[in-house]
Amino acid sequence: MRRRLINSTLAVVLVVIAVFGLSLVIVETRTISNSAQERVDSEALRLASIVDSRILGDEQITAEILQDQVADARYAMIRLPGRAPIEIGTEPAGDVIHARATGEQGETVTVEESRSSVTREVGRTLLIIGAVALLAVIAAVLLAVRQANRLTSPLTDLAETAERLGSGDPRPRHKRYGVAELDRVADVLDGSAERIARMLTAERRLAADASHQLRTPLTALSMRLEEITLTDDPDTVKEEATIALAQVERLTDVVERLLTNARDPRTGSAVSFDLDEVIKQQLEEWRPAYRSAGRAIVTSGKRHLRAVGTPGAVAQVLAALIENSLMHGGGTVALRTRVTGNQAVVEVTDEGSGVPGDLGARIFERAISGRNSTGIGLAVARDLAEADGGRLEMLQAQPPVFGLFLSRTPLKRPAEGDAEPTVR
Repeated sequence: MRRRLINSTLAVVLVVIAVFGLSLVIVETRTISNSAQERVDSEALRLASIVDSRILGDEQITAEILQDQVADARYAMIRLPGRAPIEIGTEPAGDVIHARATGEQGETVTVEESRSSVTREVGRTLLIIGAVALLAVIAAVLLAVRQANRLTSPLTDLAETAERLGSGDPRPRHKRYGVAELDRVADVLDGSAERIARMLTAERRLAADASHQLRTPLTALSMRLEEITLTDDPDTVKEEATIALAQVERLTDVVERLLTNARDPRTGSAVSFDLDEVIKQQLEEWRPAYRSAGRAIVTSGKRHLRAVGTPGAVAQVLAALIENSLMHGGGTVALRTRVTGNQAVVEVTDEGSGVPGDLGARIFERAISGRNSTGIGLAVARDLAEADGGRLEMLQAQPPVFGLFLSRTPLKRPAEGDAEPTVR
């Protein structure tokens, strides 16, 4: 492309020089020739006028007297009636410029000049025109090279940017070139790079969230299936299979919820549900893990609360809090339900050392963890809670108290009093 731009620019300049240069040469040649002829004619008339005045004044007319009136490069012949011709200068040979004038006293003045002087002047003019044309060609080549570099270098950069996008490097370059069309292409490529980066980030985030959120339920499901394989009691098999099927349904709901949040975190499918049922399910799923760790889970507080949200999402939020207490906490884990205003609150606390002071509110940020974990669980839990219009907060750092706030719906039956703590 660079060669084409240079060649096309040079071709345009050469055509312009050929058209206007040839016209200029013709005009200048004619101008110089006409000017030389006019000078010779003027000198012949002037010399004739001088001769007339001397004749009228009865003055002497000789070549020596008139020598200063004729230019060095010219030849003049004066013919007076009844007298010999008077010659001034050297008669030129070859092609000459000729002028003749007749005076009032009958004298004839002839002036001649060699055309070589005109040829030399025309040559000097052509040389100047040629030099200007050469400078124009050189300037055109330099400008063409500069313009070609200005256009081809950005195109090379844009091609490299497109190649980087194709190879999986979506970093935008934010480089502009001062050419509207090329800057528009750069804007489109940078916009595409940002969209690709967001898509890759969302995919990586979905993969991380899915692996984190599905790890524990799959482990629990595997334990249920192992218990089925180790028992011959049909009732036990049926019970464990029923629980396993319920866990599979919740896993399906988790996957759908993660996919929904990956497409649009604001999209929710909140419904009115029984909060006690969700808490009961979580206690049943986590009971084997806590029993193996020699720890207990207790639940207390307001019963028969109905909240607005997605049961599967609420279950995953509680699972994240319970797992967090199992991994990083200590002692008994307590789930307490209460009512504040028009909200139902589920508090999860344990007897461990709590959240380090240097973390504070950053505990909900991704990749933030004080115990060498992934730092994903609480971030995903907050996203799930907010997608349904609820919120997840750390109410107290030491000992740790996390609160899940959900909108509350009216009870279908009279509310009962707070129940005593029950060990599960």
